[in-house]
Amino acid sequence: MSAQRLGSFCFLLALICFTSCAPPTCYSRALELSKEIMSNLDKIQRYSRTKTCAEFLPKMFVDVHNSCITSKLRDFLYVTENLPTEYCRERPRIRLLKRRVQTLYSIITRACYRDLVFFTDDCEALETGNISPRYSEDRLEHLIEDA
Repeated sequence: MSAQRLGSFCFLLALICFTSCAPPTCYSRALELSKEIMSNLDKIQRYSRTKTCAEFLPKMFVDVHNSCITSKLRDFLYVTENLPTEYCRERPRIRLLKRRVQTLYSIITRACYRDLVFFTDDCEALETGNISPRYSEDRLEHLIEDA
């Protein structure tokens, strides 16, 4: 009887281990990549060898819930491919950042096309990092009238 319980217990543990090893979804991979990109950008701006190269890169705050993300990533890729100096183009951190941005762009435009839900279309928020609800003129007029 105890051998049967031990077998059941081992099967339960194996089942728990396999369920935690599920492959990432498009959404979870996009979120993970966005965090990695932001971390890379931060390191590039702080690291002495790439600090001068960071001046050429546009400011970007990655938010996969913003519908402007595809155009922002595309513009960012254009800048990284056309950095003015060879020194900056060949820096390992810059190349890693470029590879991650390319991967996120591919995931959003190809693999997860129509799977991601965009909650905002505030393109300015991707440059400033200020994610605040902004109302259109019609919505703002209704809010003023209701007050």
